Amino acid sequence: MSAIDLLQWPAMVVTVLSAWFVASQKAHRRNWGFWLFLASNTLWIVWGWHDEAYALITLQVILAITNIRGVAKNDPEQESRRNHC
Repeated sequence: MSAIDLLQWPAMVVTVLSAWFVASQKAHRRNWGFWLFLASNTLWIVWGWHDEAYALITLQVILAITNIRGVAKNDPEQESRRNHC
């Protein structure tokens, strides 16, 4: 088993941690969760590219877009701008 094959394990751990953080009631932990999700998306894409798992890569890109949307929607400055309009 090569080092790139082992990448799936840290990717899985980061994914689980990010889900844990995103479920927090504290905004700063949710923020960390979104960034950890983006890191896990990157890890899965690297592993998927090596294994030619193109459906997994596509899924991770879509999930990354969803995570970026989540980060934007949790931006307090953007929220205050929406409330003042």
